[in-house]
Amino acid sequence: MKKSKKSQKIQKTSLNAVIFMLFSAIFASVGQILFKFAANEVNSTATLIFNPFLYFGLLGYGLGLLFMIKAIRRGELTVVYPVLATSFIWVSIASPIFFAADSMNIQKWFGVAIIIIGITFVGKGRQK
Repeated sequence: MKKSKKSQKIQKTSLNAVIFMLFSAIFASVGQILFKFAANEVNSTATLIFNPFLYFGLLGYGLGLLFMIKAIRRGELTVVYPVLATSFIWVSIASPIFFAADSMNIQKWFGVAIIIIGITFVGKGRQK
């Protein structure tokens, strides 16, 4: 398969691309939280099929996908895709708010810090 001249052009990552991917991560995180609500109410396949949390979770994922497509069209995949890892941060912070059995401890906060450091390193490596 021959690469087009457009795909061979060096693509610089815009701030908009990073922001779009951040929105993608947020919508995906909302979807995950809603899936957890759905899972907590499931007794059978029938209850899952009629669970509104499932469908709102899918909507969150769908919106996240739209923002992801906008992001990767405007920036280097190696820069914008790691921003999606912020979804781990959002879910880690939000989950204990909504679910009593979930909690954050020092080890989990350390993991969040490592994710932030990793995303920062990758972001600093973008094309100038």
